[in-house]
Amino acid sequence: MIDDLKRDLAVLPRGPAVDPALLPSLVDRLRSGQGVFERTGGLHAAGLFDASGQLICMREDVGRHNAVDKVVGRMLLDGRLPAREGVLVVSGRAGYEIVQKSISAGIPVLAAVGAPSSLAVALAREFNQTLVGFLRGERFNAYSAAERLAG
Repeated sequence: MIDDLKRDLAVLPRGPAVDPALLPSLVDRLRSGQGVFERTGGLHAAGLFDASGQLICMREDVGRHNAVDKVVGRMLLDGRLPAREGVLVVSGRAGYEIVQKSISAGIPVLAAVGAPSSLAVALAREFNQTLVGFLRGERFNAYSAAERLAG
């Protein structure tokens, strides 16, 4: 049940402010760090950045959910959760599960190259997560909590 997946989530606090002009460069940095993708064209990536654009952690996997799990797991093992200043960038779509996982990790901003699902948008709105989709070139759509996008 979807309500069961929301049981342990908490509404995210206000910060951080992220310059919207920074977001396209994060996709470029994510792609440049995808060594296996360059060779195979078959992997997804997830990268956690701080609000100034510094890379904190990046992982690749065949599954986009698994790439997010690897980033969140690394942060957990390093004692760096919740990631209250984080911007998670994913190479694929922003499905409900990716939004749920990133909220559970305390990540306030999630940006995806692809589309979010309607359930993902609803969850991000309910828990005050900034959700960006269709992040391509200099353009993107903000679906929730756009006030974090300063500038």
